Amino acid sequence: MSDYQIITDATADLSAEWADRIGVAVIPMDVELDGSPYLFGPGGDITGSEFFTAMRQGKLGSTSQISPARYEAAFERYLSQGLDILYICFSSGLSGTIQAARICMDELRERYPERKLLCVDSLSASAGEGFLVTGAAEQKQAGLDIEALAAWVEANRLHVCHWFTVEDLKFLHRGGRVSAATAVVGSALQIKPVMHCDKEGHLTNTGKVRGRKHSLLALLDHADQSWTPGRGRKVFICHGDCLADAQFMAQEFQRRRPEAEITLFHMGPIIGAHCGPGVIAIFTWGTQR
Repeated sequence: MSDYQIITDATADLSAEWADRIGVAVIPMDVELDGSPYLFGPGGDITGSEFFTAMRQGKLGSTSQISPARYEAAFERYLSQGLDILYICFSSGLSGTIQAARICMDELRERYPERKLLCVDSLSASAGEGFLVTGAAEQKQAGLDIEALAAWVEANRLHVCHWFTVEDLKFLHRGGRVSAATAVVGSALQIKPVMHCDKEGHLTNTGKVRGRKHSLLALLDHADQSWTPGRGRKVFICHGDCLADAQFMAQEFQRRRPEAEITLFHMGPIIGAHCGPGVIAIFTWGTQR
């Protein structure tokens, strides 16, 4: 069995230490603040916290897809070492970047005909993608070959449950996800959306509550109801520069589910640019999305 490298992208919001520990390579991604370019991820020049601080100061954040040249460099680094590659990509329901990855792989197969290059759509976002990638890394360590692991990712990706909320609706408005009127009225009345990632990998609104604490409890309720610890006890909580809220959620979920293995992550700019500071999410293995 040929050895292979699991690769993901910076959308996965895995810390450098976590990615190194599980043996996963991460492709950095380009972001902007008021038109000024930055790189987020390995070798980058901005952190999620710095990005959210700038957004709180009124700067407009934006993101772009991974360029073909960056894909080529990332993939070829491992192909040139004689490794096959499995790329677990940001949801096609939120970005078209997977198309560029597949085109790049088609070209590289001509140069490396003896190598296997597989690309799997995670249908996930933020640390939900990281959650799935972490599970894949564990399966690789357990001995799955590259084809079996790609099949495992496809079979299990819809069991990664994502539950999100945001602090301020204006950022969803900027991204076209809510109307201007909804953003203004919702902010005035402290209406908070309860969102999830659906079966097509889209971030969709499933309900709304009034007040920040109620929104956090709503996320916990959904995660608790669908959680299937038989698939795995890991729980990821990812926050956009709102550590106290993440700690509250971790403590409350641990109270409800003492067996849970909870890890906190900082959300980066790729999802954060569209949701704004104060975004928070919980990710678990679940029955279904």
